[in-house]
Amino acid sequence: MATTINKQRLLHHLFNAAKKMVDGHEEARPVLQQFIYGLCRENATREQADEAYRYLCEKFFDWNEVRVSSLRELGEAFAGMSDPEVRAQRLITFLQEVFEIHFSFELDKLQKEGLKQAAKKLSRYQAANDYIVSWVVQRSLGGHAIPVDAPTLRCTTRLGLIEDGQNQAEARASLEHLVPKAKGALFTESISLIAADYCWEEQPQCSACPLCADCNYAQVHAAEGTASARSHRTKPR
Repeated sequence: MATTINKQRLLHHLFNAAKKMVDGHEEARPVLQQFIYGLCRENATREQADEAYRYLCEKFFDWNEVRVSSLRELGEAFAGMSDPEVRAQRLITFLQEVFEIHFSFELDKLQKEGLKQAAKKLSRYQAANDYIVSWVVQRSLGGHAIPVDAPTLRCTTRLGLIEDGQNQAEARASLEHLVPKAKGALFTESISLIAADYCWEEQPQCSACPLCADCNYAQVHAAEGTASARSHRTKPR
């Protein structure tokens, strides 16, 4: 496990790499729209989430039309992403709950409440989970939260930023102590890019990753690869 000093050095290198990788422009969204975008963004790249969210905004007249649409229609928005029908069902469920409670599609009143209370209310929606609540807190409510999905968990574990075996909520708590609030969004985007471009579930591209020199996983597997190559080397006669 990396020491605190090593973790800070790794973060420094991550943020330096982010200057070349991350597009700093990001659309500001109200709370309800940010919740929906978070649903698109979980376990997906920024490009995939942008495309899915844009599809929902352009193909449907308003959020009420989305609410009354079929799973098949909404599933097209999430084509190419993991669990498209599950995402579609969660979206319908969320919009239905919001409509039944508020008779509208607006949640910006949460911005006037304390962060803990707002997060608690968001977590009560059936479609909510730790990732989406953290995403909204970070992007729309001005709080310090690090949303952790499966790619983020995999990448931060391999890097040694969190302990092996931590679940998503535990990882979030650890990362929130490590990453400054002002760099929370940059960290989220940077790790997502590293996970998508290099830190794959299978056959990760460690040697090409800009964090290779600081990554626990990369160093261990590089050493294992060297040892394996030596063991298979033909002995001279």
